[in-house]
Amino acid sequence: MSSKYLVAAMLMAFAISPVSAQSVKAGIEAWQRADYSAAVAIWRPLAEGGDADAQFNLGQAYRLGRGVTINLGAARTWFERAASKGHVDAQTTLGLLLFQNGDQAQGLKWLKQAAEQGEPRALLVYGTALYNGDGVTQDKVLGYAYVSRAAELDLAPAKATLSQLDGLISPSERAKGLALSHSIPSGSPVAATKGNKPARIAQTRGAPPPKPATPKPATPKTQPAAPKSAPAAASGAWRIQLGAFSQRGAAEALYQRISGKAALSGRRPFYVAAGTVTRLQVGPFVSRAAAQAACGSLGTACFPVVAK
Repeated sequence: MSSKYLVAAMLMAFAISPVSAQSVKAGIEAWQRADYSAAVAIWRPLAEGGDADAQFNLGQAYRLGRGVTINLGAARTWFERAASKGHVDAQTTLGLLLFQNGDQAQGLKWLKQAAEQGEPRALLVYGTALYNGDGVTQDKVLGYAYVSRAAELDLAPAKATLSQLDGLISPSERAKGLALSHSIPSGSPVAATKGNKPARIAQTRGAPPPKPATPKPATPKTQPAAPKSAPAAASGAWRIQLGAFSQRGAAEALYQRISGKAALSGRRPFYVAAGTVTRLQVGPFVSRAAAQAACGSLGTACFPVVAK
């Protein structure tokens, strides 16, 4: 190839990159205008072409049911594609989604990768698992270091968990953990790519990270949440499932946070034991469509299930 063609090819490569970045940004702007269908239409070809930001955003659309029908399977697929490219927000969101829905092993796998890059929510959940030896080999010092780093990054639930750990861990282990925490990256870095990196759609406030298990040496006894009285009209064979938790208290805490939402008016929680986990379900709903609609309006990961 002659030098002039090589130069032309290089100029073309630089010209292409900003167009792609601008397209992702255009989708974000459409999303912020609540024009979700337009956002999805912009992101889909970019996601299919391998753009990690577009893949993550498309996963969010499927998770929330905005611009597309809610589909957690499709959301997981797109999150996995972005996460495999080192997309930290995708790794965290995928890890939390899997963790909340009972796939603890796969959830912790992705949360570990995000935690190692300094993502605060991943640091908290994976750090608590390390401290407890819950699904991973127990390492109290490293677990304390991760939770401590998340607290330093101003994550409120991490500060509360760290306060609990301070009363349980030995002074020498605490000192080692604090020293180790200083080597953990801060913030939520993004894998470097060519061109300017556009902002991605915000993490949904309605989908907080799962509450980590209280450290085993001091597990509090949580009183069951009092079920809300349901009007006679609330009937049917369908419920929505909002997650599966290693401790019932975490399921109760999630229900307490969302119970005031209009979509759950007249419904009550069901804590369904399934092996070593407790599933949080809310209902009843008269049909699958009604349950699906409730999921879509909650802004958090959930899906319809038939009451058993």
